[in-house]
Amino acid sequence: MEYKARGIPVHYVEYGDGAPILVLHGAGVDHREMVGAMEPILSELPDCRRLYPDLPGMGHTPSGALESADDVLDLLLEFIDGVIGEGEFRLIGHSAGAYYARAIAGRCREQVTGLALICPLGENVRDLPAHRVFRTSADPPGTLDPAEETVFRDYFVVQTQAMLERYKEYVVPALGLVDEAGLERVGQHWRFSSSPEGGPPYFGPVLIVTGRQDSMVGYAGQWDLLEHYPRATFAVLDRAGHALPHEQPGLIRALVTEWLDRVREHGLDTDP
Repeated sequence: MEYKARGIPVHYVEYGDGAPILVLHGAGVDHREMVGAMEPILSELPDCRRLYPDLPGMGHTPSGALESADDVLDLLLEFIDGVIGEGEFRLIGHSAGAYYARAIAGRCREQVTGLALICPLGENVRDLPAHRVFRTSADPPGTLDPAEETVFRDYFVVQTQAMLERYKEYVVPALGLVDEAGLERVGQHWRFSSSPEGGPPYFGPVLIVTGRQDSMVGYAGQWDLLEHYPRATFAVLDRAGHALPHEQPGLIRALVTEWLDRVREHGLDTDP
């Protein structure tokens, strides 16, 4: 499916009917990674409409003339207006997708009933752990080209055959679709002109999940977000890097399910 926002055809896939959940993937992949991580959880919900767009310059959404994170945010807000409308929705983001999700929650706080941030990119990245591999039972050279193998080795800290199969199914197909020039152009201005947490606190239920071995965005800087999100659960998962949704699917299921319960309960309350 496509919706034209800011003159750019935004490709997205949609499953189910009912209350919307918007799910945003990270940089260098496309919607398939989060479909693989979230659909085993979200498809079990009754009356739930799940939306997975390709972010600009990835998948089948071109980057157009976008030049900054602010431009991408404006595109996503227009996409939300056109595809979801003025109604409430829940919001999940991974990595760079979580950075955009934070900004969307700040701009659409009356619409976003709950916010889940997985390995969120942020301005205050610090104390990055060294990349550490826990298991190396997979054999990528036989099935991946050298560039794909490098990404796998750098992305996963659990390098089992099961992780390799998830990588091949949910990540590899997107690698050849990346508009490197477009991402580099936006990446030159990847910070928003104003912080996503620059306004009043967000009182909806929040989940922040980080990987103890995430050498890309770390886990320390995200702690600073808690003051802005009074209803946040913060988790640091061992044996997990930036590919945490793949490496810890059981814990992600438990944490996301509990977050969804809190969102549902919060909707019944009248006070923050």
